[in-house]
Amino acid sequence: MSGETTAGRGPADTAGLPSGVRLRAWADGDDLALLEVWGDPVNAQQHQDRSMLAADSTSPWRRTLVAEEDGVPVAAGTVFHSTVHPRRLWTYVETAPTARRRGIGSALLNALRAEASAAHAAGAVPSAALKTRFAKNALVAATSQTQAEEDADGETSLARHGLHEPERTQEQTARLAEAAEAFLVPRGFAPVQRSRRVAIAPGSLELPSVRDEQHPDGLVFEEAATGSVELTQAVVDFYDAVHDWDPSAMSLGAAQNLLLGPSTGAAGAVVQRERPKEDGGAIRAFAVSYTAQRQDEPADVLLGWDPQLSEPEALQAVADMLAVLVAQHPVQVEVDEAMAPLERIVDGLEAAGAARTLVDAYVFVDDADSGDEQVTHTRAEPTGSGAAR
Repeated sequence: MSGETTAGRGPADTAGLPSGVRLRAWADGDDLALLEVWGDPVNAQQHQDRSMLAADSTSPWRRTLVAEEDGVPVAAGTVFHSTVHPRRLWTYVETAPTARRRGIGSALLNALRAEASAAHAAGAVPSAALKTRFAKNALVAATSQTQAEEDADGETSLARHGLHEPERTQEQTARLAEAAEAFLVPRGFAPVQRSRRVAIAPGSLELPSVRDEQHPDGLVFEEAATGSVELTQAVVDFYDAVHDWDPSAMSLGAAQNLLLGPSTGAAGAVVQRERPKEDGGAIRAFAVSYTAQRQDEPADVLLGWDPQLSEPEALQAVADMLAVLVAQHPVQVEVDEAMAPLERIVDGLEAAGAARTLVDAYVFVDDADSGDEQVTHTRAEPTGSGAAR
């Protein structure tokens, strides 16, 4: 297969590729062609990861390759640069079940690494280090995720839709995770962060004292415009603080584009203050909802806090904000290991049966030994590696 080209940029590295298999650039229609041989995504995380596969671009920098066998796409992989997290490039590789264990995934990863190294040498990207993620556990398939969220405690929805679906999804996710870890570890990847989506039941936390005539010293909770500079700055400060493990370069504009602007689906926000803003009360915690209307399903919420708070203060601020959010309705939140106060509260709620993890994902990086971050887990983010990705 000498002479094949990789994205039109020169000879492809065909080392390890079986006879009849070649690498080429991503083309229109590959997503549908690959879906035919891959099948539906096993879980919501894999569905999200597959969405990274797209045509090459310069800004943001991206390279995507497809492995074709006798003219039929059987595998694909991508590597791309995020300006918010410049230290590492996201990568994702997936191979059809019938084409695994033949070296195709390895060849794709090697080719993507070569693309990243060449781009780094040319100054197109600031690093050639890679990161990827995959789910180790998931309750329901991607196509049925809302069913598992219909009741935050999980009891009614799981009974209504039958235990066979989450059990099957959990089994499939476990097999996929085992294969992904077995593929990644020998190729220099190690776990660096855990990230969960957790549904929390209504009424699961004691409400704080809210400031009114009867409680003049209570906390202040008020709605905030998602476009406000004060809220945006609070989001930036929080985001940067909880991403020491993958340093971020979040700006006010990036926060609006990625987390708060109309295109993100942000429907509203609530902020918590110790005293009114006019009396100098700063934002202690905030919650941004991505669910336009209240419904039985848990609202998707970004919950954050002032990183300048002490650990006990942050823990209390998070508990108070979460209690207000779930006073009458369930919510679902993202909980990373780096979000220690929120993780501690959610773990307690889960142990008490008042919360349930919907998706449990891990981020692996290939430069864990060269950086200054602490690797927090020795077992195997939100992007990923499908089986033999």
